[in-house]
Amino acid sequence: MITVHHLNNSRSQRVLWLLEELGVPYEVQHYQRDASTYRAPAALRAVHPLGKSPVISDGGVVVAETGAIIEYLLETHGAGRLRPAPGTPEARRYSYWLHFAEGSLMPPLVMRLVLDRVASAPMPFFVRPVAKGIVARVRGSYLDETIGTSLDFAESELARSEWFAGAAFSAADVQMSFPVEAAAARVGLGEGRPRLAAFLARIHARPAYRRALERGGPYAYASA
Repeated sequence: MITVHHLNNSRSQRVLWLLEELGVPYEVQHYQRDASTYRAPAALRAVHPLGKSPVISDGGVVVAETGAIIEYLLETHGAGRLRPAPGTPEARRYSYWLHFAEGSLMPPLVMRLVLDRVASAPMPFFVRPVAKGIVARVRGSYLDETIGTSLDFAESELARSEWFAGAAFSAADVQMSFPVEAAAARVGLGEGRPRLAAFLARIHARPAYRRALERGGPYAYASA
């Protein structure tokens, strides 16, 4: 039996969703973030040395990182589903978006979140203007433009097809769900990205997505 070590409001929600799409039985081990630091509990280190989520255990196999988990689940339980045939243009697009989600889109979003918390954290009054100034400069000179460019690119790609890898829904859409949800919640998609907004509406309406929410518990980004 597969066990998903699930951290609330995290990337691991995608793993629950993928398993629901595949119809593969699984168990959920729930973990809660620290309310003040937002970090995962130390108990996760007993599963994987990095102590992060998502991570799954399948018998004696432990797999971490969402992309690696997706590849493992499709190889062992997918039976050819949710990924294009090898060697096709769709397969190349699938591979690209599977890596783009965490390699290009998520890092600046995480940096933006960290910097925003720095700017709002308690600190001596004479330090606050300096901290806020540094945060504003990093955002204005790099982060906001980088995030916007990536979102605009994703928006333009959805003009080519309904889903990221082509006409058919695939695990690349599962992988892209969290960064698009996070972007919608943290920076907003704006009126100029209707296809990304429609993408979120489509995935949030999928029965498997709704079942994953029931298994995973409260998930703030589902309303993004």
